[in-house]
Amino acid sequence: MSRYHINIFYSEEDGGYIADTPDLKNCSAFGHTPQQALEENLIAQSLWLEEAQNSKLPIPPPRYKPLIYRVG
Repeated sequence: MSRYHINIFYSEEDGGYIADTPDLKNCSAFGHTPQQALEENLIAQSLWLEEAQNSKLPIPPPRYKPLIYRVG
């Protein structure tokens, strides 16, 4: 599986952590800890990619990089 960037942030509204994969539309997960959110997101990514492949939908390449990691 390709490596996709994952954002993890605390959500006051949800009372826990959200892990979001910007390159995969609507691919996010919730956890009570950052680690749990990450683990759930990795499962969500796998399911997202499997469904896209089964449905013969295009799978985007990993492209997202936060500004602090961009060079040049």
